[in-house]
Amino acid sequence: MELFWSTERVAEHLHDPAVRIVDCRFSLEEDLRAAYLAGHVPGAVYLNWANDISAPPPPSGHPRWMLAGPEEFARAMARIGVGDETMVVGYDAEGGHHAARLWLGLRRYGHDRMSVMEGGIQKWIGEGRPLEKGELIVRPATFTARPREGVIATKDEVLAAVRSGDPWLLDVRRDSEFTGEESRAARGGHIPGAVNILWKEALHDDWTLRDAAELEEFYTNAGFGPETRTITYCQLGVRAAFTHLVLTALGHDDVRTYDGSWEEWGNDPRLPIITGRS
Repeated sequence: MELFWSTERVAEHLHDPAVRIVDCRFSLEEDLRAAYLAGHVPGAVYLNWANDISAPPPPSGHPRWMLAGPEEFARAMARIGVGDETMVVGYDAEGGHHAARLWLGLRRYGHDRMSVMEGGIQKWIGEGRPLEKGELIVRPATFTARPREGVIATKDEVLAAVRSGDPWLLDVRRDSEFTGEESRAARGGHIPGAVNILWKEALHDDWTLRDAAELEEFYTNAGFGPETRTITYCQLGVRAAFTHLVLTALGHDDVRTYDGSWEEWGNDPRLPIITGRS
C-alpha cells in the first residue's frame, strides 16, 4: 500500500468509514490542538504524539518521548477510532514528519495500514479544499497491538553498530546539531560513524515529496545502497521516523529508527560521541 497519499486521494475518501484521518500537527513551543480546532481536514481527529503515544520519562528524566508501550499505544488508537482494519491517513504542517511518528508507532505494533498526506495542511488549503472546525468525537475502536521486531533500534543495538560499522547510522538532524555547535542534550555532537543527511532534503520547499528517482539517487550518492542496513536517528525519533518512512516508501525494508535518538544518547555520559564533522 502506498505510503504517501495525494490530497486528491484523501478528498476522495473523506466519507469512507474504513479510513481514519489524523491531524498530527505539533510544536514543542505551543499546543497545536488550537490550530486543529480552528480548521482541519473534514473528519480528522487530533493526535499529539508527545502526549498521546509517548511513554513517561524514567526517574532519571531521560530519555523523554520514547514510544509508548503496547497497551498504552493500543488505548490511544482505540480512543481516536483506529481499529485493526482501519486505514489511517496522517498529516501535519511540516512535510509529514510528525505524522511519521504515528506511522512508526503503528508499524512497530503490527499495523501497516497508514499513509501520510503529501504536502500537508498547507497543500490542502492552497487547493481550496474544505476545512472543518471543532473537535470530532468518534466511537472507540478495537486496536490490537502486535509488537514486531525490526522497526525500532535500542541504545545497545546502536552501540553494537558503532563497534561493527553495520548497520549504517544515518543522522538526519541539522548540521549544527550534528557537529555539536547546537546542543539539545547534556552533550552535543553525533554518534561515531554516523552520516549526516538532513531529513528535509527529501522535500521540496513547499513540503511536497521529491520524485522517487531523485530521492533514490540522492541517498545512493550519500552511500546508501540497495542492501544497506540502516538505523536513522535525530533528537527525539521524529525526523528520523520520517526518513525511515521515505526509505521504506522507496522499497528499502531493512531500516530501523533509534527510538531514544540523541535525547537518550546525548544525555548518557557513558556513550561515545564525536563533535565536529567526522
